[in-house]
Amino acid sequence: MTFRRPLLLVALAFAPAALAQRAAQTVPPATHVEQFDGLNLPTPSLHRTADGRPGPSYWQNRADYRIAARLDPATHRVSGSVTLRYTNRSPLDLDAVWLQMEQNIYTPGSLGNQLQPPGTRWTGAFEGGGYRVEKVEVTASGQRSTPAYAVNDTRMRIPLTTPLAKNGGTVDITVDYSFTVPEYGSDRHGRFTSANGIVYELAQWYPRVYVYDDVHGWNTIPYYGQGEFYLDYGNYDVEITVPSDYVVAGSGALQNARDVLSAQEYARWQQAQRSDETVTIVSRDELGRRPSAGTKTWRFRIENSRDFAWAASKAFVWDGAKASAAAGGTFAQSFYPVESIGSAGATTEGWERSTQMLRHTLDFYSRMLAPYPYPAASNVAGVVGGMEYPGIVFCGARARGQGLFGVTDHEFGHNWFPMMVGSDERRYPWMDEGFNTYINRYSNIAYYGQQASRAGRTAGDAMAQASNSPLWSQPLMTYADHMRGNALGLLGYSKPGAGLVLLREYIVGPERFDAAFREYVQRWSYRHPQPADFFRTIENETGEDLTYFWRGWFFEALKFDQSVSDVTVGDDQTTFVVNNKEGLVLPTVVEVTRADGTTERVRLPAAAWASSDARTMAVQGRIVGLRLDPEGWTPDTDRANNVWGQPAQPAASVSVPPVSASPIRPPAGITDRTPSMVPNAPRVNGR
Repeated sequence: MTFRRPLLLVALAFAPAALAQRAAQTVPPATHVEQFDGLNLPTPSLHRTADGRPGPSYWQNRADYRIAARLDPATHRVSGSVTLRYTNRSPLDLDAVWLQMEQNIYTPGSLGNQLQPPGTRWTGAFEGGGYRVEKVEVTASGQRSTPAYAVNDTRMRIPLTTPLAKNGGTVDITVDYSFTVPEYGSDRHGRFTSANGIVYELAQWYPRVYVYDDVHGWNTIPYYGQGEFYLDYGNYDVEITVPSDYVVAGSGALQNARDVLSAQEYARWQQAQRSDETVTIVSRDELGRRPSAGTKTWRFRIENSRDFAWAASKAFVWDGAKASAAAGGTFAQSFYPVESIGSAGATTEGWERSTQMLRHTLDFYSRMLAPYPYPAASNVAGVVGGMEYPGIVFCGARARGQGLFGVTDHEFGHNWFPMMVGSDERRYPWMDEGFNTYINRYSNIAYYGQQASRAGRTAGDAMAQASNSPLWSQPLMTYADHMRGNALGLLGYSKPGAGLVLLREYIVGPERFDAAFREYVQRWSYRHPQPADFFRTIENETGEDLTYFWRGWFFEALKFDQSVSDVTVGDDQTTFVVNNKEGLVLPTVVEVTRADGTTERVRLPAAAWASSDARTMAVQGRIVGLRLDPEGWTPDTDRANNVWGQPAQPAASVSVPPVSASPIRPPAGITDRTPSMVPNAPRVNGR
């Protein structure tokens, strides 16, 4: 579908000859000077440079996993053994390794259970919840030992007898463990009861290493539920044993389809990977007919990933199709119970459309940002309303229509932020949720056109209304677990997403912003960016000093209100005053309307507000109307004072970003491919 490109406001950075700014005889004092002062960003170094790139001394540790797990539906328990091969690429020896034990949030008395209000989405502690650790073993230089480990809530510290050598030393850590799957696991995993059996969605299901980086050292912030995740990259070889009539969906590619599927299912599975149309692999009519005696072990592999999640059920309808060439021909799949299928004659689509929605998402972001990196992409319907993991997402079983598209598109958008661009979600949720909210807007418009639910102006009236809420009082830089009440939706999603829309559509312009944003993705894919790396990349790639915007939108919680006043109409010239009345400063676009209905626009750069809170402007000739921010992009809290006379009523427009990304590969020495930890592991899809 073709979309009309909006007027590039950056082309109006300076008024044409017919429009000239006239200095007032008395210039009011400026109260916004501090918005243009330099930000207190970390000092650039050889690790992270002044222009936003990883420096020549940038390093990052690596985590490869081999996991074998078994699901017992009779007790809802998972038992497993995980072997972590941890590579220390830092310039320092390490005398211990820290593991995340997130299932312990479900232990009665856990920190998360104490901090979260009862009955909220992040709670879920229950009697018998949490990990039971059966064994911890360390293998270094061929020598095995049993460490004197210590578990503190959701953290485990494993001391090393011999320090792990800097610049490439490796250690293997094995943990045998088990836990009961929560019925509702903090909005991230759990159990859904279908008429044909329970749908299990498993996440945060194995002990995994904390990130050790150049900014904080060990990032051992406990898991409280609301704050998400910060993880290193590596390869995963995973075996999951379930009853024979179960179907398993997992991150990455299924390695032994011939062993776990019937001959007919295997033929359909192969056909689906070659088909643009959705192919049913296990139909609703076949549920309950798969052989149930004994167990089967499903094997998966995913490379250059920061996590692994899975789902299992005998209630799954399973279908799939090949994604576009832009997405690397990825195998797009959907797993859902019969309760998720749309009703006959219903006007809204059910999960039978999930795979085609997923194909759009993979194609759109592959062309907008970077090619989708994994051989498979799975959408699972269950108890979780929406949660993301590499190569697999969990979406609500009752989702329909644009709601289903929206949650599918959002959760799979996370495969770019933070699965590829590996930010610290626990500290800075805006770096994944906000970026993802931003790209979702354009994907939704591309899929639904004029009927798109996200076609409204993200950065306009909704943000103006939100700025009057108490939730606005905290800055975007607030850590996720420190946000008050229900502020996460605003501060993690809406406001940062709106900020990127403002940058693209109003401040910088689509062409320059799209190129800079894609450069950020290129630079920091499979790495760990900090906020300063993003700010510096955008400024250096666009050539704009955006200090005022980063400060006002991200570091502070300021409101925005501009007004027009003191209009004097003469035969040869009309003068008027534009006022910046609140703390937030933005560029100003003024549209003037003449008696014949024609309009012209003049742009006042944000720097104007560094020297005055009021700017007198002049235009040639007699006019009949004025309007500030004619397309409504800004979060102006009082639009009534934006107009004078009888201004024209412009129609807002939006452009979808160009879709022509080049491939992004994991940087050498950071997440280079290593041999499988399982000898002779088979591959599928050529990966």
